[in-house]
Amino acid sequence: MSFQSILKLLNPTAPLPEIQDKTQVDELYRYWRIRTFYGMYVGYLFYYFTRKSFTFITPFLSGDLNLTNAHIGALASTLSITYGISKFTSGIISDRSNPRYFMAIGLILTGIFNIFFGLSSSIWLLALFWGLNGWFQGWGWPACTKQLTHWFGRAERGTWWSACTTSHTVGGFLIAFVAAYSAVWWGWRFGMYIPGVLCIGVGFWLIYCLRDVPETLGLPSIEKFKNEEILDGQDRKNEPETYLSIKQILCEQVLCNKYIWVLAISYFFVYIIRTAVNDWGTLYLFQTKGYDKITAAACVSWFEIGGFFGILIAGFGSDNWFKGKRVPLIILSSVGLMFSVMGLWYLQPNNFLTASLLIALLGFLVFGPQMLVGLAAAEFVSKKAASTSNGFVGCFASLGAAIAGYPLGKMTDHYGWYSFIVVLVACSVLTTLVLLPIWSVKSVSLEEQKTEGIDEPEAEPVVTSTTVTD
Repeated sequence: MSFQSILKLLNPTAPLPEIQDKTQVDELYRYWRIRTFYGMYVGYLFYYFTRKSFTFITPFLSGDLNLTNAHIGALASTLSITYGISKFTSGIISDRSNPRYFMAIGLILTGIFNIFFGLSSSIWLLALFWGLNGWFQGWGWPACTKQLTHWFGRAERGTWWSACTTSHTVGGFLIAFVAAYSAVWWGWRFGMYIPGVLCIGVGFWLIYCLRDVPETLGLPSIEKFKNEEILDGQDRKNEPETYLSIKQILCEQVLCNKYIWVLAISYFFVYIIRTAVNDWGTLYLFQTKGYDKITAAACVSWFEIGGFFGILIAGFGSDNWFKGKRVPLIILSSVGLMFSVMGLWYLQPNNFLTASLLIALLGFLVFGPQMLVGLAAAEFVSKKAASTSNGFVGCFASLGAAIAGYPLGKMTDHYGWYSFIVVLVACSVLTTLVLLPIWSVKSVSLEEQKTEGIDEPEAEPVVTSTTVTD
């Protein structure tokens, strides 16, 4: 298949005439919603196979290739940088692409670059292939965002979104065994080969499993199917699926949307907390509370477990307790984080049960807001710009993750672990203060934003895309 043929696959599929038989529509929607969900879930789970495989083969790299910790850190940073940039740019492309092929091709390419990484020994080739892996990692969640906003209604989206988000927790858990045991039994290169081959296979399965948006199967839009009120000022229940221009997506929907900027800033602070606890928690318990390395690591493993349940509760709660408002639960979780982080300072030495429960609580309170900020970003714009909006706030999250690395470590060296606690408490407070003004916001149309003082550019005519059928 030529490169042009691959690009052609990414074109959105042409809509079919809408089916008028309500019984048939109900049956098809029920079938394709379930199929789309488990396809996304499995697909994104395996994206974590090729993203996290490196984490579990690093002890072998230092011995086999004589890489220093600086080399290994540079490789990890390479993926973070390329992934952060890609998540935004891929979001723009995804909003105007077929998510079926976009997600599948991205997963196949991450598998290929995982294998190339395993075949390499030069630090420069390792960095090249790991950076390319990071770039195509950015193709995964934007495609999920598009599917979630087109196949699931607003009143239920928090629940489905949160359930899908748990895929990265499950993937991160499973790859620890796949990569580590492969590396022990057959060498570190197989810790990259095996996840890579698995992801290539799953990528081709995604092509079989997924489809484009409902209209491409002759189904009405999700808003029409669910008889939902349109709040974002762009999508209409009785209009055929169209695609916004890049200018409309960037200028009107994202960059000139004050709510997206508020969410992006809050995401920055949330990710500092998440990354800090995840990356520094083991060392904190080891150096300040007298835990041995294995026990400290075991305590911190509860961070992901707490996060799994935090994601599910946040999605369900925002749908059912706050009627689709995402911000209140983020704020309440941030308030809880202030006190939970302070609990780390007062934690008694060598108390495994208390430490594990506290770390699990931190995960519960961090992963919920993390999921909800991304969801709110997708809902504060037209669903036709949801991937771009989600990718934009994701860039701020990546910046927060970077701040939680070297800068936070340097601060701890100079001022001690007390400064670590102060920074995390400050991030919790700032998240709360930034979001408080939009506590009651559910979804805001462009027209409403104009009345509040935001001057939107004149919208270009919406152009129906040139498409290729399945």
